[in-house]
Order: sequence, then C-alpha cells, then structure tokens
Amino acid sequence: MTVRAGWQGRFYEDFEIGDVYRHPLGRTVETADNTWFTLLTMNTNQAHFNAQVGEGSEFGQRLVVSTLTLAIAIGQSVTDLTQNAFANLGLDAVKFSHPVFAGDTLWSESQVVAARESASRPDAGIVEVYTRTLNQDGAVVCSFERTFYVHKKGAARGASRFPTAEEPMPLIRAEPRS
Repeated sequence: MTVRAGWQGRFYEDFEIGDVYRHPLGRTVETADNTWFTLLTMNTNQAHFNAQVGEGSEFGQRLVVSTLTLAIAIGQSVTDLTQNAFANLGLDAVKFSHPVFAGDTLWSESQVVAARESASRPDAGIVEVYTRTLNQDGAVVCSFERTFYVHKKGAARGASRFPTAEEPMPLIRAEPRS
C-alpha cells in the first residue's frame, strides 16, 4: 500500500513570474451569505439587507457586500497561492468594477507579478500577485494586488502537521477494480 500526499500547496520556489493560476472552485453567493456577512461585519448599509431599499436602487435589487466579494476571491486563491503562506503583507489597488448579486457565481484567477527572497527570513520568500474575480458571465467584478510571505521548500515551519497514526491504515480492499 502506498500513501500518497494530497495537494500540499506551492512554496516560494514554485512561483514563476507571469504564471497564471485559474483557481478551481467557483462560489455561488447566496442571500444568506450576504446577510450573515453584513451581521458579522456590522455593515449597516441597507442596500445589502433591505429588499425595499435594494429594489429602489439603480440596481433594482440588494447588492452583495463588496468586502464579501473580496473575501471570497482571496479564499478561492488559497489552494494555489497561500496554502504555505504565513503572513499577508499588503492588499493594494482593490477595485470593485461590477455589482455582485445573490445568485452570482464567482471565479478567480491570479497572475504572479513579482517574487523575491526575504532579506530577514532565509526560509521564506515574498510573492506579489494580481487577482481578478469574474462572475458567471465573465464580467470582472473585483481585482486587487496582494503581497504575502510564503515558506520555502523544506522550511521547518512549513512542514506538514499531519499526525502519525497509532495504527497503520487497514487494507480494506486488496482486489483491483474491474
């Protein structure tokens, strides 16, 4: 039996300037997501949670909170970008270029724009990316630049924390599938 590691994320050495990562998971924003986010963040602008206000707006419906859109975009990128990061250093040039509504599905992609070794941490590097988020129709709804610290391969602090099992994995099926 062979134990195969799951996706471990990228380390500093894996980032090449110009590479584009299309983050694999789309996310449909639900009304409940928007309502909870307004409550969690204490956003009292009624355009986000009051149907009458939303219907009376130029958009004709409630808007998704822009910072929820940003949070989803950053979350979508973790698998490809920051699984092995340990600090965000900056978020710049954030733009919300198209409204997002409940029912929209968001997709994000990121391009590596810079990478350099850390002067103060020999086991880490600093990576800068440009990320944009599209809705289901391909309209860019959000874009931003992000800078983060990421571990290098072999860095002790970047090592997996998966525990060693007290017992070996049982072999459940020894027959090949047909």
